[in-house]
Amino acid sequence: MADDPPRVGLFGRLGSGNIGNDATLEAVLAYLKAERPDAVLDSLCSGPERVTERYGLPAAQLNWLHGPRRPPRSRLLRVGTAATRIGVGVLVDSWRIPAWVRRHDVVIVPGMGVLESSLPQRPWELPYSQFVMSLAGKVFGTKVAFVGSGATVVRQRLTGWLLAKSAKLASYRSFRDQVSLDAARQMGMAGPDDQVYPDLVFALPSPPSTPRATGAVGVGVMAYSGAPEERARAEEIQAEYTNKMSQFVRRLLTDGYRVRLLIGDEDDEPVALEILADARAHWSGPGEAPVVYESFSSVQELMEQLGTVESVIGTRYHTVQVSLRLGKPTVAICYGQKHVALMELMGVGDRIQQIRELDVELLERQHGALWTDRDEITRTLAERNQLNRERLEVQFAELTAVLFASDPARIR
Repeated sequence: MADDPPRVGLFGRLGSGNIGNDATLEAVLAYLKAERPDAVLDSLCSGPERVTERYGLPAAQLNWLHGPRRPPRSRLLRVGTAATRIGVGVLVDSWRIPAWVRRHDVVIVPGMGVLESSLPQRPWELPYSQFVMSLAGKVFGTKVAFVGSGATVVRQRLTGWLLAKSAKLASYRSFRDQVSLDAARQMGMAGPDDQVYPDLVFALPSPPSTPRATGAVGVGVMAYSGAPEERARAEEIQAEYTNKMSQFVRRLLTDGYRVRLLIGDEDDEPVALEILADARAHWSGPGEAPVVYESFSSVQELMEQLGTVESVIGTRYHTVQVSLRLGKPTVAICYGQKHVALMELMGVGDRIQQIRELDVELLERQHGALWTDRDEITRTLAERNQLNRERLEVQFAELTAVLFASDPARIR
């Protein structure tokens, strides 16, 4: 590896339509371009076509079951139950993933909440694939790095075991906040030397912008349907959240604001469109309702849209995070402790609401306070963003020493 270009694989839910996941990939790609421009890169991911088109990386499908839909040759697969198909998929991935790992010197899992269970996931999906990847790294001597991961205490026993083992088998781990590191230690995922660094998104450059008064508010919405154990009530939970956000948008319009609806994942678009239709249906002012939703698929496009607003009310984690990265006064609607940790990191920890107790009237007052205090908030966010960039430079230096150092003594 000292003489040949390192072979580096990027692993995870990349290219799947989640803006935040792809943003962390972009941060790692920029790091690799600066530190190891000779590296040979590819990806095993959820959206290989999108990753190849956008980043020019050769990419393969992470899970066999999620690949192109072809008529199965096997009669067993044609007539088998869902459990049979899942079982076959697990067996195929148990061979495919190690074969991919073996071809690499380094595999990086860039950011993301890959060690958490804030949102629904099944153990045979990413948790199992990630465990197989880390185990293969250990067997074949491929260095596996979880960089800036989010973690929670996972109540689902099998899922928790798979996530914990995948993390412990890695050569390098870092966490995006203290809440994640504390949870990882409680789950047995973390080692004594593991560190907290800001989320990788803070390493991304922000586009040039000219501050101007637009009177516009960014409202970030998502297809929120509760925790993994609430699948039976998922539709009810999502309908309640959507109704409250629709009420809030109507109030903003009545108060004279313009509204731009934002999402953080392509799965959120139906919710944004429902809120848009509701706002237009209830508008009684002159002309068309001053509310807009424009689809986007990259963090750069999200930043461009955020550049047109003066304040943000956000739900999905990375929508909130990118808003803060751009210095936008923001209120976070929290569905996990990661939101609280992020807002505290940025010095605005009091500007939050829990999604479970979402109060539209309180949200309206919190938004008003953003405009009253925006000069102070903006200064605070600028200071914290600078500190975050400095901390991430420290992490990248550490990552280089662990993954690419020729002296084994430097590798912990």
